[in-house]
Amino acid sequence: MSRRLAPLAGLLVALAVGGWSPSGPATAGDAAATDGVAALYKEHCAACHGEDRFGGIGPALLPVNLERLRKPEALRVITDGRVATQMPAFGDRLNANQVAQLADLIYRKVTPTPVWGEGQIRASHVVNADAAALPAKPGPGLQGADPLNLFIVVETGDHHVSVLDGDKLERLHRFASRYALHGGPKFSPDGRFVYFASRDGWITKFDIYNLVVVAEIRAGLNTRNAAVSGDGKWVMVANYLPHSLVLLDAGDLSLVKIIPTLNAAGDKTSRVSAVYDAAPRKSFVAALKDVPEVWEISYDPQAEPVAEGLVHDFQYKEGHFTPGMFYPRRTMLKDYLDDFFFTQTYHEILGSSRSASKGQVIFLDGRKKIADLDLPGMPHLGSGITWQWQDPTGRERTVMASPNLNEGVVTVIDLGTYENIKEIKTLGPGFFMRSHENSRYAWVDVFFGPNKDKVHVIDKQTLE
Repeated sequence: MSRRLAPLAGLLVALAVGGWSPSGPATAGDAAATDGVAALYKEHCAACHGEDRFGGIGPALLPVNLERLRKPEALRVITDGRVATQMPAFGDRLNANQVAQLADLIYRKVTPTPVWGEGQIRASHVVNADAAALPAKPGPGLQGADPLNLFIVVETGDHHVSVLDGDKLERLHRFASRYALHGGPKFSPDGRFVYFASRDGWITKFDIYNLVVVAEIRAGLNTRNAAVSGDGKWVMVANYLPHSLVLLDAGDLSLVKIIPTLNAAGDKTSRVSAVYDAAPRKSFVAALKDVPEVWEISYDPQAEPVAEGLVHDFQYKEGHFTPGMFYPRRTMLKDYLDDFFFTQTYHEILGSSRSASKGQVIFLDGRKKIADLDLPGMPHLGSGITWQWQDPTGRERTVMASPNLNEGVVTVIDLGTYENIKEIKTLGPGFFMRSHENSRYAWVDVFFGPNKDKVHVIDKQTLE
């Protein structure tokens, strides 16, 4: 939510806020109450969550997306804000009755139900240039800069992207982007193309060599993130609204397949927490946010068929098998995953949930949880890093370190035993952690609190 009124970004739908109509005859009191909460929502919420509640910088505020957030917790979030997000506290601006009205509003169904399916996705597709016809070498716009040593800067304040020379730190190009881009653009394997995802569902392909937008398509109404396959052929989009994964051709961003995110029983849909590429496995891995499942979706044409239901004999394929390419293999869990991280081998993922007291280690080949992680607060595993660390006895270990969205701490974990090696105290909660395999040092930010302008430098050997 926002403390100030801002214009609507994203899709405009001819709906009243909330799309709600009373069950009985409307009265002047009903109309006044509806108008009052609509005005509150427009003033305090629409800039981030959209006038239609479909989402923007903030997530969609619809009952189908709020199943894990009980109404008492929603009241607390509106009043006190939410840790590790841009959601501010409104308790100093709204009284208890106004907070309750807003909480009631966001749990009302929108009528008609928002739809963004194959027809809408295909109709949104825009191709500005044929990538195959563009020069396949760095153009004059890069001014001789190393194309593999550039910074791509997402400017969230005014919705632009800048391309910087990594040696001179000078701007080479700047262009207007879609509204509210995700801060983690993805690159093609050769580094020529970069793919952006906006919070309101737009996917943009940009040619770094020629400094042009190649194509765009709107894959959803409220999008979490996107991933590019290790072979550079596919883009997978994770949506909050509608509940789906959307597969695109990386060449021109044309729609290939919509994968509804239904649970194994087929009776419940889910938002997608995140999707990432697992290049050595030739697959995408996605965590579902509202059902405790992890999906692995292979893009290998030779992928083994996926067995469903009871199978008498795998060797002779006695049972129901579905071709494995672009079909999810499910790992059933007991708790949700809101964020996860691959080990160096890509055999396991380390995951965490906003509400859980421990993290999980999931073995992807065996499709099961194999260990718990003792992680304090709210680790941001998606920003974790790994390296080889020599312990005091001289033994070399593979370790992983993660910042924390709730506490001023970086946790270092032994990936052989999944035990904590050290908790490094910091000046506040951190969002990003970065390093390089040839550097002895790691950089960790402080994104929240009185020290939010600080950056820590950690020695990866001494862990100080």
